[in-house]
Amino acid sequence: MEITESQYQRIADCLPRQRGNVSMTNLQLLNALLYVAEHGCKWRGLPKDLGNWHTIYTRMNRWSKAGVLDRVFARLQQEQILAIRVEHVCLDSTTIKVHPDGTGARKKTARKPSAGRAGAAPPRFIWLPRMLGAP
Repeated sequence: MEITESQYQRIADCLPRQRGNVSMTNLQLLNALLYVAEHGCKWRGLPKDLGNWHTIYTRMNRWSKAGVLDRVFARLQQEQILAIRVEHVCLDSTTIKVHPDGTGARKKTARKPSAGRAGAAPPRFIWLPRMLGAP
């Protein structure tokens, strides 16, 4: 999944203009982002020929917060350059918490009543028997 130079020219107006001394073009960055999306690799797992992973991540994060990535991917689909479909959803342990009983933790079965509470405290409840009717 790579974008060619001619395809890039069709969406170039959606991307911010590069200023200063940049080591990576917007086209290279888009191809690196598509590589991560296609292969599902970690940022550090990017091949060296795609560029420095930290540079790619930093620019992607900045573009994401500014809404640039939303515009780019919408334009890629509008121009029919790329068709994106989500097929898998990943849930990790930070999303779904499991009760300790579900993980095989030992249950507390023995109760240890306090020694001083046996007869000194007033009862916690009062029985109020009521007659509902004659038998």
